[in-house]
Amino acid sequence: MEAVTVVSGAVSVLDRSDVDTDQIIPKQFLKRIERSGFGEFLFHDWAKEDGWDLPANPILVAGRNFGCGSSREHAPWALEDYGFRAIVASSFADIFYHHPVLCSRIDC
Repeated sequence: MEAVTVVSGAVSVLDRSDVDTDQIIPKQFLKRIERSGFGEFLFHDWAKEDGWDLPANPILVAGRNFGCGSSREHAPWALEDYGFRAIVASSFADIFYHHPVLCSRIDC
């Protein structure tokens, strides 16, 4: 996969810090080894909350320490499968630094 250099489009905001990989893609959905088909389960538990709305825009802006917790490679796969092409956050877990499509970091 080739690294993305420019992403444009609408932005979705996830106004939460310390979002761990189990919140991104819960463990009960990790039964396949393909990199596709995980997007429908993205933030599965939060999606049940009243008022939850996270459009599948090309850009996701998130809080600090995004993707912390276990090093679950399914998390970036789910984000990409959902439609995100770039994630902007002040800090990421290491798993995201090895994913060429999704890693965009800003220094705060």
